[in-house]
Amino acid sequence: MTALLLASVGLGAGTLGALMGIGGGIIVVPILTAGFGLPFRHAVAVSLVVIIASSSSAAASYVDRKLSDMRVGVVLELATVAGAMLGSAVAGLAPVGLLKALFAAVAVYSALVMWRRRPAGPPAAEGEPYVVRRWGTGLGASAVAGAISGLIGVGGGFIKVPVMTLAMELPFKVAVATSNFMIGVTAAASAYVYYARGDLEVAVAAPVVVGVFAGARLGATLLGRIPAARLQAAFSALLVLLGGRMVWDVLRGLP
Repeated sequence: MTALLLASVGLGAGTLGALMGIGGGIIVVPILTAGFGLPFRHAVAVSLVVIIASSSSAAASYVDRKLSDMRVGVVLELATVAGAMLGSAVAGLAPVGLLKALFAAVAVYSALVMWRRRPAGPPAAEGEPYVVRRWGTGLGASAVAGAISGLIGVGGGFIKVPVMTLAMELPFKVAVATSNFMIGVTAAASAYVYYARGDLEVAVAAPVVVGVFAGARLGATLLGRIPAARLQAAFSALLVLLGGRMVWDVLRGLP
């Protein structure tokens, strides 16, 4: 039964991760800590493996459909991986309460960004030619996204998708697809550090990953069918709830 529940968590995280380009870690971490009693760092390690699976599954579909901008993804990933290695190394030294507070702040920030972002934000419509701008802003934001990914087990897409859309002027769906391509590499760099420290529980990660593979493929299929505004509003509300639960854990002093 536990394995089935973990697979269900992965299914939901993989679907939402593929739809929003965020990897699903921001959902997996609070559910594993609050619902399954997993220590925070162990939940982060599982989340990073989940992000690798989600990215691999969804990115393959997006690349086949030529939605991902490979040039942007490869360049930004150089900064992201450097940040991820630093963040995952620091995570082993930082107090768990501080990491949980950071996770809650990230969740609320992500909710605000998704709530305020207009689905028609990019100047180029989907499928039309576009010019990539502000590479420096993209590289800086990618380094920050990588560091946060390593610290709290999220893909960093909640930073990269808005930056690629609003600053670099990529169409929204191209930004989502490119983020999905990037976050798997980012998570792999961080996951290695967690695995070497002994924080990864394979028995927990395996069923979640099975669900994630199915969910990511489903999300990639649904991306063009679900109205962005409706999806973003629902996901924003979910992020606020998850962030609030993490704050509650900090106030109660849970590990």
